[in-house]
Amino acid sequence: MDLGLEGKVVLATGGSDGLGRALCHELVAEGAKVAFCGRDPERLDSVAEALAAAGGDVLAVRADVTEPEDLSRFVDAAAEKWGRIDGLVNNAGTAAAMPLAETLDADWDADLQLKVYGAVRLIRFALPHLRQSGGAIVNTLAIGAKTPGGGSAPSSVSRAAGMALTKVLSKEFGSDRIRVNAVLIGLIESGQWERRASAEGLTVGEFYERLAQGSGIPMDRVGRAQEYADLVTYLLSSRSSYVTGTAINLDGGLCAVV
Repeated sequence: MDLGLEGKVVLATGGSDGLGRALCHELVAEGAKVAFCGRDPERLDSVAEALAAAGGDVLAVRADVTEPEDLSRFVDAAAEKWGRIDGLVNNAGTAAAMPLAETLDADWDADLQLKVYGAVRLIRFALPHLRQSGGAIVNTLAIGAKTPGGGSAPSSVSRAAGMALTKVLSKEFGSDRIRVNAVLIGLIESGQWERRASAEGLTVGEFYERLAQGSGIPMDRVGRAQEYADLVTYLLSSRSSYVTGTAINLDGGLCAVV
């Protein structure tokens, strides 16, 4: 199936690791031009080299999504290189869950800056370009946004804000032909899990098998990064031209809420 992404320009945060890395590879395979950012220069260079070797037209930018100047520079660099922006994926994030009594204001500030303000700012900076192209935005969230558990603050609260933002912007930008959707992940492969497996002296396969055990996932396995990449690429494409304002679970059936 031709997804119609040939020559389109897509920006992705958190693109140098895990889910973002898989997404960048899939977008390049579909013929898209990809700008991605991250904080680790070595990972950025490694992914950029791999994407270029696969024939990709890519731009790697060292940026911290909690810094407005970095995000503005990221958008400007992509627009200057290609003259347009057609898609945007807010993928930067990390797990941050603890009982409320153990949280400090600094924990809340850090999580909101990373997961909410970072997304809001990037969308705002890219909006003039997206209005010209009639582009698509995908926000990567987590199923805790729909079914938060005890001890999951501040992360589940930030993710719920991201889901509300998705719905608000889908209504606000609809007349501009900009679609806004969210993907809510459950237990799925990521760079964070890979590094934790290494720290615990386990192979990645052993670690993911342990994660799946007793998790309650009906499909009885951890999700694959490629499955995330496939879904997000579809949502960015013209094949999903009437899909907006929705939050799709990517969790093997784990979430109790559709």
